[in-house]
Amino acid sequence: MNLLLDREAGWFFGGVLGLLVVASLVGAVLAKTTRSEPGQAVVRNLNARIRAWWFMAAFFGAAVAAGHGASVLLFAAMSFLALREFVTLTPTRRGDHRALFWAFFIILPVHYLLVWKHWYGFFSIFIPVYACLWIPIRAAMAGETEDFLGRTARVQWAILVCIYFVSYAPALLTLQIPGYGGENAKLLLFLVCVVQMSDVLQYCWGKLLGRHKIAPRVSPSKTVEGFVGGIASAVGLGAGLWWITPFTPLQAAGMALAICLMGFSGGLVMSAIKRDRGVKDFGTLIEGHGGMLDRIDSLCFAAPLFFHLTRYFFT
Repeated sequence: MNLLLDREAGWFFGGVLGLLVVASLVGAVLAKTTRSEPGQAVVRNLNARIRAWWFMAAFFGAAVAAGHGASVLLFAAMSFLALREFVTLTPTRRGDHRALFWAFFIILPVHYLLVWKHWYGFFSIFIPVYACLWIPIRAAMAGETEDFLGRTARVQWAILVCIYFVSYAPALLTLQIPGYGGENAKLLLFLVCVVQMSDVLQYCWGKLLGRHKIAPRVSPSKTVEGFVGGIASAVGLGAGLWWITPFTPLQAAGMALAICLMGFSGGLVMSAIKRDRGVKDFGTLIEGHGGMLDRIDSLCFAAPLFFHLTRYFFT
């Protein structure tokens, strides 16, 4: 499928472009009219996020439009960067270095090769079975036993979250959906758009109406009002995008609700890890957003659920 020639994809990208233009205009107006220092700080953060969204939307759109191989490479690069950020914050010992070498340079490329080759049977078990068996074996061979269980569990968790979970997004391109042949790229657009807009809308509703914190010790910025408003808005968005999916409007709303709830849970879990490590963000790669893992934490948890719901009910 050539997204550049697809009318529905054209409408989708046109909508995203229009939304970014409106957001940029609103940010420019707020920058000129906001006078208080706290308000200016919020506006500066907002405009930094908008600038980053321009770059991310253009890069992601180009990769998806380029085809299956480019999409797999994009998510493989995202997994590499996310894994690097996670490992940087995780205490390791010299004996872990060879296990980490395997994670970065053997397990990651082999796993994404399986995605590229559409080898679902092996892709689905390669990391949770064989990689998770090999990592403690390789760590034990190094001979360092101090905090062995904790160290190997952290590496296994990093591989699962940063590689395995993320890879379910490009794996959507491998599904054989009756009556939807060659259009799976739009399914990937639906997933990424709904999950990422859920994050944005929760942030906006939280800033506007947020009063009651959900988990103040884990993520002080997450509020009940932001959660309800953001999820409801994103579900409405998902239902409105049914026309680029194989779903009915009601099915699209149900799918959107499922991935938004899982995305919120992913953000909460990753926030707990950051609080445990005493940091605000996983990195500084993306202006206004933190690191790569800060940007895709919701996607890490939402992608596997969306893949399996789609596979089991629509293929």
